[in-house]
Amino acid sequence: MAKIAVLYDAGQAVLSTFDLDEVLQRILAIARDYFHLPNVAILLLDKEAQQLRVRSQIGWDPGKDSICMGCHEGIIGASVLKKQPIYAPDVSKDPRYVCAAQSTRSELAIPLMVRDEVVGVLDCQSDRLDYFDHETIDLLTLFSTQASIALQNARLYSLERQRARQLEAINAIAQQTTAVMDLEDLLSRVCLVIQQAFQVSHVSLFLREDGDLVMRAHEGMLTPCTLPGGRLSADREPWSSILTTGGTLIEKDLNAPNSFKLFTDCASRMSIPLISFGQTLGILTLHSSQCNAFRENELQSLESVADICASSIQNAHYVERIRQLSYLDGLTGIFNRRFFELRIMEEIERARRCGTGMAVVMVDIDQFKRLNDEFGHLLGDEVLRQVSSLFHQQLRKIDVVCRYGGEEFAILLTQTNAQHALGVAEKLRKLVEGWQFPGVPRTVTLSAGVAAFPDHGTTRDELVRAADTGLYAAKQAGRNRVCLTGLVRTTSSGK
Repeated sequence: MAKIAVLYDAGQAVLSTFDLDEVLQRILAIARDYFHLPNVAILLLDKEAQQLRVRSQIGWDPGKDSICMGCHEGIIGASVLKKQPIYAPDVSKDPRYVCAAQSTRSELAIPLMVRDEVVGVLDCQSDRLDYFDHETIDLLTLFSTQASIALQNARLYSLERQRARQLEAINAIAQQTTAVMDLEDLLSRVCLVIQQAFQVSHVSLFLREDGDLVMRAHEGMLTPCTLPGGRLSADREPWSSILTTGGTLIEKDLNAPNSFKLFTDCASRMSIPLISFGQTLGILTLHSSQCNAFRENELQSLESVADICASSIQNAHYVERIRQLSYLDGLTGIFNRRFFELRIMEEIERARRCGTGMAVVMVDIDQFKRLNDEFGHLLGDEVLRQVSSLFHQQLRKIDVVCRYGGEEFAILLTQTNAQHALGVAEKLRKLVEGWQFPGVPRTVTLSAGVAAFPDHGTTRDELVRAADTGLYAAKQAGRNRVCLTGLVRTTSSGK
């Protein structure tokens, strides 16, 4: 009766807390002190991996606490499979024994069970042969029942706290992302908030662009194998399957041969498609430096986060599209004067900071009013559209062509000097002069003025004024020519 009373008191002590680590320590301390066990440990069962992992131990040899064994291994595994205590009075004669301490002579493994489900194992080891008699085994088995309930309560409490934290994180992510309309800012913030809220090693975000996946943002502690802006083929596995099926993929061990890593020290990864209104926008990836770090029970929370992110990204795309439309000319489809005013300031600042130079070309279609009067405004509009298209096709992607107003165009040439800009303007002039515009039986020509930073000005007003002066000089000299301030380039014909 005395032992039962002691056991009752010990059980009450174990049941008096919901903190998982504290519960584990109390279980081990009671087993050690009341049953005089030098080596005792608790291993918890990972149902997904079907493995037993040491969660807490006393007396095991150094390094042994990292043991991870399958449910079929050792005396401990046998207790899980049979769902009953397994006793080895002499471990040297039991082929199932897995050494955890050199001093061990006998071992008793008792499954920790809740509702006929094994949640772990209480492993008791003694430095004496045949140490555990029937009474001690019965008492430890009874104690393990109380310990199992305490352990399950602590795990449920821990899970509820985790879910509460995740709900708070989801709410925080929803509040922060819905308030951000700039796409780049949004992507960076999404990665940071998720990485902190879910305490993963790294978070990265890929968006679909032209058949590829492009890393647009990442945040965390791991070393990336590719820089932001790096492209992955959407046809490559595992991305192809994720995008095709729209399902989340958990990769438990990226240390396996032929595993494709995005971060050099990543050991496991969860990839969640970003889906909005049936359209897969990209993939949200969470990375861990530990193998088997992601669990199925985390899917619902993280997929909710991914849905919020996808909606926010879609909204940001819409806002960006609207912003772009406000910068586009409705007739020609190229940028308008509003965009020109924005970009010229940026390009002047970049040229000043980097010393790379830039130029402004002001272009005017010669005698465009007469063309409208002769052939009608519809044909005149078509000439404007075709000239815009020719400019767009001939210029570099880093250059900007805008409809400045009426039949006048403004071109920003980046990373260039006056002579190169003059050559570009002359090339465009010749192209238009030789172009056959449908429905227009005569030649269409251009006049252009060129000004370069810093030769002809260092501010927006100075450069535009200088380019306008060049354009005026070209008109005065007979049209169909290009003028760099102080220099008029003549043509074979002055139309």
